[in-house]
Amino acid sequence: MKNQVYDKLLNCYESIRGQIPFTPKVALVLGSGLGDYADGIQVESSIDYHSIEGFPVSTVPGHKGRFIFGYVNGVPVVIMQGRVHYYEGYSMQDVVLPIRLMKMMGAEILFLTNAAGGVNYDFAAGDFMIIRDQIACLVPSPLIGPNLDELGPRFPDMSQIYDQDLRDIIKECAAKRGIKVQEGVYVQFTGPAYESPQEVKLSRILGGDAVGMSTACEAVAANHMGMKICGISCISNLACGMTDQPLSHQEVQETADRVAPLFKQLVTDSITEMGNR
Repeated sequence: MKNQVYDKLLNCYESIRGQIPFTPKVALVLGSGLGDYADGIQVESSIDYHSIEGFPVSTVPGHKGRFIFGYVNGVPVVIMQGRVHYYEGYSMQDVVLPIRLMKMMGAEILFLTNAAGGVNYDFAAGDFMIIRDQIACLVPSPLIGPNLDELGPRFPDMSQIYDQDLRDIIKECAAKRGIKVQEGVYVQFTGPAYESPQEVKLSRILGGDAVGMSTACEAVAANHMGMKICGISCISNLACGMTDQPLSHQEVQETADRVAPLFKQLVTDSITEMGNR
């Protein structure tokens, strides 16, 4: 039986296969504040999302829409410059299509980044949180529907979504630079509205440390395919109800931009080390 989701993925891959300059080792998804990260690496080529037939295109301000192929200190990478969110109206299958496509390109490691709201009172705006685990059950799973047997098993194990060795590398790189890092659990909500005070409280009760509108579903799809996954959240603000300050996208962007130089350094060091192991 034909599977429309897999057929769409294959069509996207076939349409760009001839434009892929090399086999990437690391697939990097850029979150808020890191949009211009690719400006500082050795870029070989790029593919605009609009040129890929049927490919979902981000509508969020500040999110460019293209794949960048290049080298981070000699490590071959494909960079997703602008991710797609569920709240933009796409199906969850479309939201994770870019992740699956980067795996088809040959990427072994998925490096996720995002801006997130802190729900842990020990966190502060500007902190970096290495994602240890996640809560994704508040959004639809990208694995619902007929299983894509070509990609992974029907019932994938989720006990170690975020690879311990990769997390250790990030911690080691942060320590060498004197960059303070937290470690915690990321909770994905659908968005686009920010979480209510009670939803923030719920996240804490469930064991969450940070909340956002992306990332967890991408990790589910990548884990299904057997990729090694790591992730860093930039804590852009304390979540709703934890301060008297109302939340705004401008505040998120301003914090992300303020700490972007340190974030970029940490990502570069970590990818370099991952490529040498």
